[in-house]
Amino acid sequence: MPSRPLIVRLRNWVGDVALGLPMLQRLQAQGYDLMLVGKRWAADLFAGQGWPVEPLADGLAARVHQLRALRARALQRDPGFARQPIHALCLPYSFSSALEMRLAGLRSIGYAHEGRGWLLAQRLPRPIAAHEMAVYWKLGSALIGADAPLPDRVQLSLTPAHRDAAAELRRLHSIADGYVVLCPFAGGTFDKIDKCWPGFPAFAATRLPPLGRGVVICPGPGEEEVIAARDYPGCLVVRGVGLGTYAALLADAALVVANDTGPGHLAAAVGAPLVSVLGPTDPGRWGARGPTVTIVRGADGWPDDDAVFTAVREALDSR
Repeated sequence: MPSRPLIVRLRNWVGDVALGLPMLQRLQAQGYDLMLVGKRWAADLFAGQGWPVEPLADGLAARVHQLRALRARALQRDPGFARQPIHALCLPYSFSSALEMRLAGLRSIGYAHEGRGWLLAQRLPRPIAAHEMAVYWKLGSALIGADAPLPDRVQLSLTPAHRDAAAELRRLHSIADGYVVLCPFAGGTFDKIDKCWPGFPAFAATRLPPLGRGVVICPGPGEEEVIAARDYPGCLVVRGVGLGTYAALLADAALVVANDTGPGHLAAAVGAPLVSVLGPTDPGRWGARGPTVTIVRGADGWPDDDAVFTAVREALDSR
């Protein structure tokens, strides 16, 4: 099948990018040559897929210039690119992302949102109350022109370099087999409620130590001091871990316990056992997907620590 260049603007959060992976894999299988644009960490995340990612420029003018340069490269790869009805896939829902593509001379497909429908060459109404992975899948299906069954999970490939780097981290920090990775952070809110389970610090201090397993936390930028100085003094804090290496570290863990957060979706994507602790988040729309995922949620919001501990112990006993 001839390769067809397609410029793809990725979303800005790790979880969103991970949930869009099955759709991108399908596009590649259909013969699309993916020219990805996204946050700087996306290149490391997708290295195992063999996909380079152009780091997203800062500001409207710079992004339009960047997209025009990508358009020129696409024309070099395929002289018929200009005649294609769709040049680009706009995954973010923002007005600005569609405007940038329009100003760059790209005909894009995306969801009509924030009054941006007139900027898109092909626009779809965003599905209501659908899981976000299905939302991305539907957009890819519209581009291909044919539907297909939604996969039951995300599958992220890792590079040998990522696995070697994770093994070296374990050696340097004396992390023994059977370790647990804790992901107690979450960016943003859901329905204006913080997505971080408030019981995480006490759970790490009182419920995990009797299990006799090392507990590892890999904080992101801006999270280090809070963890080390106050909330998680009994855990091993490993700083500055790239996303690809982090995913490999998750893959080797006996268990991952996470909020509604990007690393939770990464854990599911690499097949790690995951206990996903949710409160305000609707798992039907944003929950991690896959056969290794256990979602714990209270009847009216956050679960208590007994419910989380039961899920943790059952997940570990099943290994």
